[in-house]
Amino acid sequence: MADVDQAKQAARERMWSLLEREHAVPPGVHGRIPSFFGAEDAAARLAKLPEWHDARVVKAVPDTPQEPVRARALREGKLVYMAVPKLAEDMPFYLLDPAELTVTPEEAAARRVAAQVGRKVDVDAMQPVDLIVCGSVAVNQRGVRLGKGAGYSDIEVALLQEAGLIGPGTTIVTTVHSLQVVDEDLPETAHDFSVDIIVTPEAVIRCGEPRRPRGLLWDDLPPEKIAAIPVLAARQKARR
Repeated sequence: MADVDQAKQAARERMWSLLEREHAVPPGVHGRIPSFFGAEDAAARLAKLPEWHDARVVKAVPDTPQEPVRARALREGKLVYMAVPKLAEDMPFYLLDPAELTVTPEEAAARRVAAQVGRKVDVDAMQPVDLIVCGSVAVNQRGVRLGKGAGYSDIEVALLQEAGLIGPGTTIVTTVHSLQVVDEDLPETAHDFSVDIIVTPEAVIRCGEPRRPRGLLWDDLPPEKIAAIPVLAARQKARR
């Protein structure tokens, strides 16, 4: 596992350096999901897909490059779930309901504003999710992706899988800069999920057979991470 983690981090570092060198992102991208130039165009391209058109409920990451996606979803009347930072609350998701917003969709899509106007909900109170939008540091054409290394997106997907809120009909998409799409194998582990669709400002790439963990892989979760995420601590206690 340590070797895989090191390989993942090396791939991230190469990508962050490439993006900065090619001026595809603002400075200071290391350690982050890249806020790539063209994120608005990628969101617009995503919105042309049938999977987007058919989606009524969207689960989106809170990262800045996916803010245009969240704003567009709210403008179009979709329910948006967004994770509480680091899943650090008993109710680990915000619900953004366009019918209940007291600010514009563009304002509500911003992470800090969403935390103020969104309603916190537990996994058990969520509706089934039609479309998941995630950020990536790098992704290949098979749909294997690397996040920034914290593992929260994997935990979110596993939680939704265990709760029966996602299934074969749920599409997972990532929006990225074209440079973030690599033509090479990327290291992955059993708890990683793959994406179905990659959307860049210029193109849509449909990936191969998706890979979804069946749920939380407890043996892969360090005790300190379980203790720091209330929903995991509660579920571990219930398992005993």
